[in-house]
Amino acid sequence: MFSKTCQYGIRAVIYVCSKSRNSERVGVKEICQAIDAPEFFTGKILQMLAKNKIISSAKGPNGGFYIDEDQKGIALIDIVKAIDGDNLFIGCGLGLNKCSEINPCPMHHEFKVIRDNLKTILSNKSISVLAEEVETGSVTLNRLIG
Repeated sequence: MFSKTCQYGIRAVIYVCSKSRNSERVGVKEICQAIDAPEFFTGKILQMLAKNKIISSAKGPNGGFYIDEDQKGIALIDIVKAIDGDNLFIGCGLGLNKCSEINPCPMHHEFKVIRDNLKTILSNKSISVLAEEVETGSVTLNRLIG
């Protein structure tokens, strides 16, 4: 559903947010270890997210990535749009260019319901709520073992 870039981005932002609750800044290596992601690729994603003001970064010995108070309310949809764009929410499920209500593809009406539900879910989930769930241990950001 989401690109690999977007998956890593969402996981990274949630992790950074969970650490920022204790006023911590985290480096790329720590983030990658925590979310089980490749370092170079994730570093580029973090730069993109900082450029789009989804997360913040500071350079220097006490630097790293963090979430400030204004960013804690950011919804998952903002991360998805910053990385993958909004085609997931407006595009055709079969990839047709001219699919619409007037000229629907064979899957249009069913896919539209799923697409609209996903948009609602992602719009209503803030990163701070998800970070809190990670901190309490009710969810995880790395691969499950078993």
